[in-house]
Amino acid sequence: MGAEIILIVVGLIILLVAGDLLVRGAVGLAAALNVPTLIISLTIVAFGTSAPELVVTIHAVVTGSDGIAIGNIIGSNIANVFLVLGLPAIIYPISTHVLGLRRHVVIMLVATAAFVSTAYIVGYIDTRVGGFLFAGIIAYVGYMWFRSSHGSAEPLIDEVDEYLETSKVSLKVGFFLAAGLIGLPLGAHLLVSNGQAMAHALGVRDELIGLTIVAFGTSLPELATVAAAALHKKSDVAIGGIIGSNIFNLLAVGGAAGLAGTAYFDPTSLRVEIPVMIVAALVLAGYVLTRRDIGRLSGLFIFGAYIGFIIALAKLAGGI
Repeated sequence: MGAEIILIVVGLIILLVAGDLLVRGAVGLAAALNVPTLIISLTIVAFGTSAPELVVTIHAVVTGSDGIAIGNIIGSNIANVFLVLGLPAIIYPISTHVLGLRRHVVIMLVATAAFVSTAYIVGYIDTRVGGFLFAGIIAYVGYMWFRSSHGSAEPLIDEVDEYLETSKVSLKVGFFLAAGLIGLPLGAHLLVSNGQAMAHALGVRDELIGLTIVAFGTSLPELATVAAAALHKKSDVAIGGIIGSNIFNLLAVGGAAGLAGTAYFDPTSLRVEIPVMIVAALVLAGYVLTRRDIGRLSGLFIFGAYIGFIIALAKLAGGI
C-alpha cells in the first residue's frame, strides 16, 4: 500500500502543477490574441483553476470510480469552509465585508440546494442532470459577465495579471499549454487508479478516498491562497474565491460528472457527508449574510469541526 500512497502524492503534485501551468499558458495565449481581460477572467481563469477537480471527476466517472468523483465534490466543499477558511482565520480574522459578496453566497446556497436535491431525489447524476447543473454554471458566468461589463464590482473575478506570464505567443506559452494538457490527465490517472486501489486494500468505499485525500489535495491551492492573504492581513479578498470554488464544484464539476457518465450517491454519503456539506454551506452563508467577521475563536471552532469530521469518517470506516 506504500506504493499507492506515494503515487497518490505524485499524482496530486502533477495535477496541481499542471493545472497552474495550463491556466498560465491559456491566459498568455488569450492575451496574445487580444481576448478581453474580462472574458479571460470569467472563462479561462475561472474554469482553469478548477481543472484538477474537473479532470479527476471525469476520469473517475469514465473509469468506473464515480465514488471518488462524488466524494471529491462533497469533500472539497466541506474542506473549503472548515479547513481553508478555518485554519487561516486562526492566523488573522477574515472579513466578510466585501462588496457584492452576499448575492454570490445566495447563489452558492441555490447551487447547494440543486446538488442536494439531486442526491436525495434522483440518487445519481446522469447526462440529463449533469447538463442541468452545467447549464447553471454557464448561466452564472454569464451573470457575472453582464454585471461586470456594466461596471459592477464582482468579488469572485480573479485578477488575470496573477497568471499572465507573457502577452505574446512564445515557446514558453506553448510549453505551459503542453505541460498542462499532458500533466492533468496523467495526474488524474495516478490519483484515481491508486486511490481506488488503496480503498480496496483498506476495505473502504471509494468515496472515503475522494472525501479525504483527493478533496484535501485539490483544496491545497485555495488553502495556500487564503493563508497567504491572512499572513498579509488581506484575507477579505480570499473569501470570494472560496464561494466561487464551491459554486464551480457543485455546478461545473458536478455537471461534468454527469456529462462524462453516471455517478451514483452512496447511502452513507446521504446520511453523513452531504448533511455536513449542507452545514458547511450554511455556516459560510451565515457569516456573509450577517457580515460577521470570522475571528480567531470562530476559526478555531470551524477548523476543529473539520478535524472532527475526518475523525468521524475514520471511525465510520472501522478505525482507519
